[in-house]
Amino acid sequence: MPGDNITAQSTPEVIATLAGRPLLSNRGMPLNLDWVKEVRVNTSAVERRAQTHVARRTVKKEWQAAWLLRAISCMDLTTLSGDDTEERVRRLCAKARQPIQPALARNLGVEQLEIKIAAVCVYHRFAETALRALEGSGVKVAAVSTGFPAGLSALEERIAEVRRSAEIGVQEIDTVITRAHVLGGRWQALYDEIAEFKRACGNAHIKVILGAGDLLTLRNVARASVVAMMAGADFIKTSTGKEPTNATLPVGLVMTRAIREYAQETGMAVGFKPAGGIRTAKQATEWLALMKEELGTPWMRAELFRFGASGLLNDIERQLEHHATGRYSADYRHPIA
Repeated sequence: MPGDNITAQSTPEVIATLAGRPLLSNRGMPLNLDWVKEVRVNTSAVERRAQTHVARRTVKKEWQAAWLLRAISCMDLTTLSGDDTEERVRRLCAKARQPIQPALARNLGVEQLEIKIAAVCVYHRFAETALRALEGSGVKVAAVSTGFPAGLSALEERIAEVRRSAEIGVQEIDTVITRAHVLGGRWQALYDEIAEFKRACGNAHIKVILGAGDLLTLRNVARASVVAMMAGADFIKTSTGKEPTNATLPVGLVMTRAIREYAQETGMAVGFKPAGGIRTAKQATEWLALMKEELGTPWMRAELFRFGASGLLNDIERQLEHHATGRYSADYRHPIA
């Protein structure tokens, strides 16, 4: 039955509402293959909806500033490069603690809000460095795991990697699925894999990365989303950021509607994280608007929505400075690492 306990985590809590109905945190449910096979996506309709979404008038002036501050609070500030160092991670954590400059916060009149990044996302190797740098800040640490980004190492190794991240105390773990399970329609294998990752996470929240750019069709994206949620995903995430195509609004529309249907059917809420290619303040407000229209205001909070971002914060800071002073500042005045 929906809500069956497939993990050792504590009793689920109410974390959102949908159409006035309280929703619990996701505990997963047994795999329902009939539900998965019945999933359909009208690709042309999805694409038209995405086009009209970006063509609408966006928020302006003080409302835009407020939305951009909300975007900062929903951000997973990320560094996942081959040349990452402990010093770079520490600098990123310092920026996460104070994402906008104090003078700008005063100009905007938001010092009392103490705006912070939701989480810092790093490789497992740098997770302990991030935990030390963020201690007491309220900013979470997310470690990427399971052979990120390809997810092609042996299953036992990927599970052990998740467990190691959980044991050092990270609050969130971003995992990647075996895309071949989706492409081959092996839904039981996909479900079992994610459920194993979920168990290995312990008390850490699990984000399941679908790698949507590799899944070929929007129907595959929708079906993979449903299976991931049934297996207990706390968040479903579009991409690793390493695929040729990453977060797109059509993919986001399909995934958010899968989240809505799952919530309606099970009474459980799952978060959403677009990642890869989101670099401008305008894109951030488009994604926030999508969450508001498709899922409602509870999904405009960090508990249920995240941006996977590295360069996005720079542009948001520049837009906020323009709002406060009427002038755009140079990029180099807003370094993040």
